[in-house]
Amino acid sequence: MSEENVEVVRAASQAWNSGDMDAFRELHDANVILKPEKNWPEPGPYMDREAVMGFYKQLRETWDADTLELTGDFSHAADRVVARWIWHAQGHGPESNMEVTAIHTVRNGKVREVEFFWDHADALEAAGLRE
Repeated sequence: MSEENVEVVRAASQAWNSGDMDAFRELHDANVILKPEKNWPEPGPYMDREAVMGFYKQLRETWDADTLELTGDFSHAADRVVARWIWHAQGHGPESNMEVTAIHTVRNGKVREVEFFWDHADALEAAGLRE
């Protein structure tokens, strides 16, 4: 099941990068929970697909263009997939290149929970994995 879960997260990132937010939305469970990094300005958590998509919409509207760049392999255990990204964003001021790690909990082919971390080691620990 872990490789299938990796494919769900990979498909979500591809949908994000292609701007297909309908496909991105459909890869998330109706009851998805999003937990931003603890020092994020709008701390959350965001509960349900509409709230989560609202969070992502606000992020996307902040810049003219953005992409996710995977900076390593996916790590996974059971229903959790850990991905380390650089989120590149341009427009409306200076460019942004934020490094972030996300733990995606995937169930029944949908993202059920996403938790973001600034520190990759902290994310791996939270997922019960090691570098």
